[in-house]
Amino acid sequence: MKVLKFGGTSVGSAQRMKNVAALINDGTQKIVVLSAMSGTTNTLVEITDYLYKKNPEGANDVINRLAAKYGQHVNELYATEEYRTKTQHFMRDQFSYLSSFTKDVFTPFEEKVILAQGELISTNMMTNYLKEQGLDVVLLPALEFMRTDKDGEPDLEYIKEKLLAQLALHPNADLYVTQGFICRNAYGEVDNLQRGGSDYSASLIGAVLQAEEIQIWTDIDGMHNNDPRIVDNTTPVRHLQFEEAAELAYFGAKILHPTCIQPAKFANVPVRLLNTMDPSAEGTTISNQAECGAAHIKAVAAKDNITAIKIKSGRMLLAYGFLRKVFEIFESYQTSIDMICTSEVGVSVTIDNTRHLNEIVADLKQYGTVTVDNDMCIICVVGDLEWENVGFEAKAIDAMRDIPVRMISYGGSNYNISFLIKELDKKRALQSLSQFLFL
Repeated sequence: MKVLKFGGTSVGSAQRMKNVAALINDGTQKIVVLSAMSGTTNTLVEITDYLYKKNPEGANDVINRLAAKYGQHVNELYATEEYRTKTQHFMRDQFSYLSSFTKDVFTPFEEKVILAQGELISTNMMTNYLKEQGLDVVLLPALEFMRTDKDGEPDLEYIKEKLLAQLALHPNADLYVTQGFICRNAYGEVDNLQRGGSDYSASLIGAVLQAEEIQIWTDIDGMHNNDPRIVDNTTPVRHLQFEEAAELAYFGAKILHPTCIQPAKFANVPVRLLNTMDPSAEGTTISNQAECGAAHIKAVAAKDNITAIKIKSGRMLLAYGFLRKVFEIFESYQTSIDMICTSEVGVSVTIDNTRHLNEIVADLKQYGTVTVDNDMCIICVVGDLEWENVGFEAKAIDAMRDIPVRMISYGGSNYNISFLIKELDKKRALQSLSQFLFL
């Protein structure tokens, strides 16, 4: 069985829902994971913001506008009065439920319940539309099987047990539809998977079922070898290993969240990135298999809003506890480090979360002179970069010869070389790398 996930843009209108329905109706049994329609989650966040500010009138105004928008979607989606009326009744109940939150105390618990409504609505709409088309389709409630443990991590054994039980109730269905993103936590409360959202849901479902394949359908034909918003003539990368895809995702390739495909990697289930707007496009396949043929650099990505911190200390020389003390400061403020470079008298690190920057700098000054560079960018070059593959690092560095480089990180993994530069030089760097490495 295959697991197919469709993002908010892919189901962003009545016509796009019809396109998705035609795409999945190919006679093979599959599980379809849906996000909320594009824009819905942002609107739900806006509603919660009004409720936190104790402004029920503002919240109700947004709810009414969202209800009117969905009313139009329903009218456009269904051809029969039966399913149009059925879905309208469902919508009426859902938006009445949303309005009920304007009358009581509002907490983060209620917020997560509100944020779950987008996926509940989109899956109901799609299920009713597929039934209208004569298909035997079953709606699998994600809140009945998707759960996290006390550490906030997916409870794989529970997910597998409950999901298999749900599937066993309807073994001969043509299609199964379920919600992405939403789940329950270890205490039974409505929650969400946060990292990777619906992609994470699809990856977890595919992993526990040992699916034939997980397909992530978006509005771009796979992961490109550079940022198509900045660089002309980019092309999709046809095959990536999971580690390569994770590096690209972490360092700026927005098509995936870096952790969302980990369950698929560990279960050895391949993931394909495909384009709903161009279903015939080959897309990108991500797997544990190394690509056949000669090693090569595959793609470039960029991560913005980076801050570099340099700690210089004459006392660092031969001081074996120095790095531990530095890292403990970042750990105490729950701030992760992206890049690190060391010398005998100093260490430079980068972070993308500056929430506690002032406190971190103040603590670091106990151990040396601290300087901070803001508005930086990490450029990540990804590919088969085992150190035995001679020349790749030289090609990447040569491409950056006219760009001022603050730091270089190489050898931390077999898959990337990272350059820290000013954000002002980002466009020039990406274009130069494309010219030297791919064109």
